[in-house]
Amino acid sequence: MSGADDCARHIVEAFAGYNAEFRAITRRAPLRFDSRDWKASQRDAVERIELYDRCVNQAIAELRAALGSAALDRQLWRSIHAAFAAQITALPDPEFIKTFFSSISRRMFGTVGVAPDIEFVATDLDPLAGITSAAGTNTYVNHGSLSLLFEDLLGDVRCRSPWRDLDKSIDHVVSEVRAHLQTRGERRTLERVEVIRPMFYQISRAYIVGRVIGRNLLAPLVIALKNTDGGVLVDAVMLAEDDVSIVFSFTRSYFHADLERVAEAVVFLKSVMPRKPVSELFTVLGRARQGKTERYRELMRNLERTADQFEHAAGERGLVMVCFTLPSFDVVFKVIRDRFAYPKTVLREEVVAKYQMVFIHDRAGRLVDAQEFRRLRFPRARFAAALLEELRREAAGSVHEDGEDLVFDHMYIERRMTPLNLYLRGAPAEAAERVVLDYGQCIRDLAYTNIFPGDLLLKNFGVTRHGRVIFYDYDELCRVTDCNFREVPQAANEEDEMRGEAWFYVGENDVFPETFINFLAFNESQRAALLRLHAEILTAAFWRGVQQRLIAGDVVEVLPYHPHRVRVASSA
Repeated sequence: MSGADDCARHIVEAFAGYNAEFRAITRRAPLRFDSRDWKASQRDAVERIELYDRCVNQAIAELRAALGSAALDRQLWRSIHAAFAAQITALPDPEFIKTFFSSISRRMFGTVGVAPDIEFVATDLDPLAGITSAAGTNTYVNHGSLSLLFEDLLGDVRCRSPWRDLDKSIDHVVSEVRAHLQTRGERRTLERVEVIRPMFYQISRAYIVGRVIGRNLLAPLVIALKNTDGGVLVDAVMLAEDDVSIVFSFTRSYFHADLERVAEAVVFLKSVMPRKPVSELFTVLGRARQGKTERYRELMRNLERTADQFEHAAGERGLVMVCFTLPSFDVVFKVIRDRFAYPKTVLREEVVAKYQMVFIHDRAGRLVDAQEFRRLRFPRARFAAALLEELRREAAGSVHEDGEDLVFDHMYIERRMTPLNLYLRGAPAEAAERVVLDYGQCIRDLAYTNIFPGDLLLKNFGVTRHGRVIFYDYDELCRVTDCNFREVPQAANEEDEMRGEAWFYVGENDVFPETFINFLAFNESQRAALLRLHAEILTAAFWRGVQQRLIAGDVVEVLPYHPHRVRVASSA
């Protein structure tokens, strides 16, 4: 392997190897569902996430070994780039393969910004532009009976496990669809249902993903399946865009669905979730690197057509991150500070490790998916003066000026939310109470997935457009199983009680849940609401109980749909 054609072919084959292994891991999902082996599902999720970097690094090592001193010959790489482009024209999802090439060339050369001569520039890669065919679907036509339509649909589900009660599941789907049509004022308008051919799997659930179509009607259809001791049943039916959007959220683990052409599936999903960014759809389908490429493209296109400036993000100033945003673009940019002010004692390397931990962890709908970027270049003139001054003062180790640009050696980009403390200041009482209760549920959900936030202050949580509370400050995050949850000892005398510091020994991993409420800036009615429904999260006994379940190997379900939608499963 020495010529450009050989090198290009080697990269094409490396991607083919990556993609084959990606799909092989994905195809384990139906087996995990049938055997109800949720631990194995979690291991598969981590293995598949880590696969991309492993394959890219292996390809780089092989190219360096084969090319020797010519490994950084830029003219050679220009030729490899051209040969590669010619070799992939007939392959499915060619934009994915171009992203794989660019990952290799950027790491080889340590590219800052973009290098159009030796990479495929993200702004030129529109993975949906060349889509001329539809996603592979099964179509079910309404011949006058919704029951027969959904009997055909559910009858095509291929599981080794039997149905627990197929008739009851059919009735459940039919009743939900009829109720949805009635709320829209629709009657007898459902003409057909289209379903993406492979099922979608996410840890302990399988999903039928499709859409219902009729006269003046286009709505998503997601049917959640649960596998119980007695067999498979329909656990929930979702037809509202907001409900389906939560299932496909940027706060959830990636789906395992064996899609031949991912871009076609994204076009299908975009038709029923038009507000969902394409970058997030690619990401939630497991193509995280393509999701990053698409997010970068969305950002660059936004910069081209707008004139607003990067400015500090809303909320309190963080001790670990400089957080800023672009008002016209719905994300937050986070840069690690060079030094952390007291009382922070965490190291930069530990912060990076915590973000990596979240990347591969089951986010359970409560942790934002923070995408890691390196060596990004932005026009300096687009930065507000106060933000620019803080970056120069606080993050000079990873942000530097190059001509008219600012170069960010390392940053995280994540979806923008309203900080919880700011939301509560302006929300009506009823909406505020709902969010306070969801804050308590967020703490529970994180605990069930072995995550202790570390810092429960309201400023570290955000509220999505769906009113869901999400945790997004990871510098003190840790595993529940690594903590020592204790009750506060009784004071021996009044003098001990009056001390400003703990009068008893506190170990490094000691946590005192009963003290949490002292630091939460709720008003009286909000505090009462939290205690009414979630008082136990303020007890060490709750946390120790969760610890015991986790250590015993329990996989505690945190579902992406509301419990009130679960009808058939109530007796499971």
